[in-house]
Amino acid sequence: MGKNKLCFAGIVVGAAVACAQGPTAPPFSYEGANGPAHWGGLSPEYATCETGKQQSPVDIRNAETANLSPIRFHYTPAALRIINNGHTAQVNFPAGSFITVGAERYELKQFHFHRPSEERIDGKPFEMVIHLVHANARGDLAVVSVLVETGQSNATLAKIFDEIPKTIGKAQDRGGIQIDASALLPSGREYYTYRGSLTTPPCTEGVTWFILKSPVTASGEEIKMFSALFAPNARPIQPLDGRTVRRSN
Repeated sequence: MGKNKLCFAGIVVGAAVACAQGPTAPPFSYEGANGPAHWGGLSPEYATCETGKQQSPVDIRNAETANLSPIRFHYTPAALRIINNGHTAQVNFPAGSFITVGAERYELKQFHFHRPSEERIDGKPFEMVIHLVHANARGDLAVVSVLVETGQSNATLAKIFDEIPKTIGKAQDRGGIQIDASALLPSGREYYTYRGSLTTPPCTEGVTWFILKSPVTASGEEIKMFSALFAPNARPIQPLDGRTVRRSN
């Protein structure tokens, strides 16, 4: 796989953005001198944030309808293991939960949150988005994106947000609390898909994105719980640069 591939996986799979913000990597932020407009210049490791041609997120418009394989979810409950990494709350998952798309199997590694949504649909942002990060046996990444709008309460989100550590640091086990990632999914499983990148430095490309068309809801109070700990953390929309976004039937 090579060092870059392993680091690529480590950023999103590891407990605390290990590769992107290790001891020698410069910190990034979502505003000011270390904000998204400057990520590419913060470190040679982050150059792809500026020079890449398959960057994420994107504004999905005029997607092409295609005969795509369905995403089949095989998630099982697991003990809550959560970290405040300074930018968002990340829930790490043990082996055993996975998706299949055609012949490909991707293991669920972690999920985390952005507010507002990084993705847009026909120019529309959503209140939040959940990114469920998966990897196959080769280390290739696939992210399932679940859009969140204000509405009815979501008991699973409330449970997670209530347990976010107030300090930045090591992942914390909440042994008595079980989380089923299936509870974060909408009933409709149609999706958009395209080839993109990580949405945080080093913005490595080669990520397969699956954005579910149907959003889920969270109450205004639940969104406030997250907002009380984290400033807005959405990377601006990136150009498609000739890429095609497809949508399932």
